[in-house]
Amino acid sequence: MTNPRILWGTAHPALGDAVAEALGTEPVECEVERFPDGELQPVVGHVRGEDVYVVQPTGPGVNEHLVELLLLLDACRRGGAQRVTAVVPYFGYARQDRRTRAGQSVGARVALDALAAAGADRLVVIDPHTPALEAMSAVPVETLTATPLLADTLTEYVPDATVVVSPDLGAVKLAERYGTLLGRPVAVVRKTRLSGTDVRAEELAGDVAGRPTLIVDDMISTGATIEAAVRVLLAHGSAPDISVATTHPLLVGRAPERLAHLPVSVLVVTDTVPTGRVRTLPHRVRTVAPLLAEAVALLHGGEPLDTLLMSG
Repeated sequence: MTNPRILWGTAHPALGDAVAEALGTEPVECEVERFPDGELQPVVGHVRGEDVYVVQPTGPGVNEHLVELLLLLDACRRGGAQRVTAVVPYFGYARQDRRTRAGQSVGARVALDALAAAGADRLVVIDPHTPALEAMSAVPVETLTATPLLADTLTEYVPDATVVVSPDLGAVKLAERYGTLLGRPVAVVRKTRLSGTDVRAEELAGDVAGRPTLIVDDMISTGATIEAAVRVLLAHGSAPDISVATTHPLLVGRAPERLAHLPVSVLVVTDTVPTGRVRTLPHRVRTVAPLLAEAVALLHGGEPLDTLLMSG
């Protein structure tokens, strides 16, 4: 059996290179030309008859990286690849999985349809914001999880008395998974989103008085949710020893400054997106390259991914 073929765009070259290295395979040559008006034109090397995996998270800027991914998939399809898998560690638009008012689009469905139309035979994602991606997708979706990786790293930082905290109702199942892996109790903050950058959190279910806490979420974008959760925890007597863990550290806008003003002892993240914006904070990065490489190897060999998949 030939090796899987790996290529990547400009969204996160270091991760693509690390996946290829972990697999011990030579990457496919790929160049992305940019025209003066911003138009992109990728050119990929020989892929005819190959099993190709395109590594491209669609993190900031989401739109450019998504369009680039679509063009890469099309280039592979037109180049005669036997099978093309989009490896999208962070899947942008996953938050837009339903309409909350009249006149809105369902961005997740639009992005998924575009990927299938561009030539993706399958999609691999890590800890998406919604578990509904597979139900909306015209092609199979393999939903991996980085929670065990992060929980393993967190054992170095969270004392026995730590309470795992869900910063909103949407992250309760995630917090419960961390609680199970770490053997810690779980508390839940209730929040109300005021805008794209501001939230209000007031209620807390659980006892954190005098105890260190660990806030977990699938992603940190503006930092508003974490900031609101920290204020609630402190108001309920939490010890000023707060850890934060997330799979996708987007940290857009003023997020690094926002987090820097909070009593966060460590931010534990993965590298599903470039991690340059965490460097000003006390942090630890756990790479997902081995996880992705194992998934690619299993898919290429026709083996099940059961132990790597997100459950619940």
